[in-house]
This record gives sequence, structure tokens and C-alpha cells, in this order.
Amino acid sequence: MPVIGIIGGSGLYAVDGLQGATWQAHDTPWGAPSDDLLHGTLDGVDMVFLPRHGRGHIHTPSSVPYRANVAAMKAAGVTHLVSVSATGSFRDAMAPGDFVIVDQFIDRTHLRPKTFFDTGLVAHVSVAHPTCPDLSAACVRAARAAGATVHDGGTYLAMEGPQFSTLAESRLYRSWGCDVIGMTNMPEAKLAREAELHYASVAMVTDYDSWHPDHGQVQITDILETLHGNIGRAAAMVAALPGLVADGPCAEGCDHALDHAVMTAPDARDPDLVARLRTIAGRVL
Repeated sequence: MPVIGIIGGSGLYAVDGLQGATWQAHDTPWGAPSDDLLHGTLDGVDMVFLPRHGRGHIHTPSSVPYRANVAAMKAAGVTHLVSVSATGSFRDAMAPGDFVIVDQFIDRTHLRPKTFFDTGLVAHVSVAHPTCPDLSAACVRAARAAGATVHDGGTYLAMEGPQFSTLAESRLYRSWGCDVIGMTNMPEAKLAREAELHYASVAMVTDYDSWHPDHGQVQITDILETLHGNIGRAAAMVAALPGLVADGPCAEGCDHALDHAVMTAPDARDPDLVARLRTIAGRVL
């Protein structure tokens, strides 16, 4: 049976309807995650929820402990990790209130550690296709069942933040072919691949960033109003996932991403780093 993990972005701080729901503290070799993890079951499927910014929204996009978050999910037995986040849109057709099931990223962040590996234990995983196609397909079906307008596929520009884009930046990212913009899916997606988790990204559009001639600059009040409407659909999407997510290998090989990734010879590996990585990479170490 799969264990479904949900990382909730702005506005999504809990999952209603979990049976036996309990908040549990976790610790990892990379510190504590953003908050306690909410454990429970939904329709007989184990589910673990983590508010990315913490309850009360205490973490900035740059201060989110991404490594600890992914490591805590892995240690909790999560096999399928769904990221839910608020984003701006670069496309008229991707309107506020729509959901975009992201399948590509451009990473423009620069202040965040982006790997579990380090000097003494080097590994390189492929993120050519950074999301799991099977889990993404399940999210498409679940979001449509929740009544959302869903776009299957899109490129997410991950910016550092916490400020929103300048007009020049917004126009540049749009010219690159990006579809949505956010501040939190990187390095989360890269770390999920290193942890051999099936990963899907659900972008909830709240605004048109600053490029749109009819909408002007981003206003946080408008974002919050749209976000409030999105949260109900996001909760309904999460509730529909247990019947749609199946365990097992996927076409992208997410659960075997480390098969040929570790470069450091066994006798040259840092034993302390090997111990730290036991939860993440123990299968190949």
C-alpha cells in the first residue's frame, strides 16, 4: 500500500477528515521540519501531512527547512509526495483559481542547500523529468473530481523571493516559456528525487504575476481572496487521492533514482555522512 505525503503551501495548514489524526514531532540529521507531521488514514490509506511554512506561516520561502521536510517524510514511510503550492501565472489560459499539474521546473533559487549529499559521499541523480508521471496523473484526476479547472503539465519558475517579480523579470520568465511562478518547489523536487520518492506538484494559481496589462502588480489581498477559494478545492483533491494512487514502480523510476547515482567509492565514503544518509539512501549504501 502507498503512504501518501502532502506538503501544504500557503493557506493549507491541515487536512480535515483524517482518521486517527495525530500531530507528531520529528527530527532528522538536517534538523527539525517546518512543523510537526500530521499522521492519519484516509479511506484506509496512510497519509502524512506537513505545512510547508509551519502552522501560523512562520517560515519564509528561503527559510523553509527543505531537507528536513523531505527527510522527515521519508522517515515516516511516505512513498508518494504531493506538493501543493500557490503560484502566479504567465498564461491567460491559466487563470486565478485554476490548478496546474507541473511537470518541469526552472530553478532560480540560490540561498538554499539543494542536496542531501556532500563532500565524502557524492551522488548525481537525474531530474530531466522531475515529477512522477503516474502520481501526477492521479493528481489530475483528483483535482478534476474536486471541481477544479486543471491544466495537465506546465513549467514552474522557482524564484528566491520573498518579494514578487519585477515587471522586467515577469516578462523575461514568460518569454522563456514558463507557465507559473512560485517560491517553494525548489529544491523540494530535487530532494524528493534523491530520496527516491514519487513526487507531484500541484500549483494553485492565485494571480497573473506582474506581466498582465489588465491586472498590474501583484496585490497580496487579491492573492489571499483567490487562495481562500482554492483551499476548498485542494482539500477535496487530497480527499480523492487515496483511491487513485497505486504503489509500485513508475515509468520515471522515481523509486530507484539512486541506482547508479553514487559516485564515491565505498572505501572512500565519509562514515558520518553514510550514517546521516541511511534513511535517504540506505537502499544503495
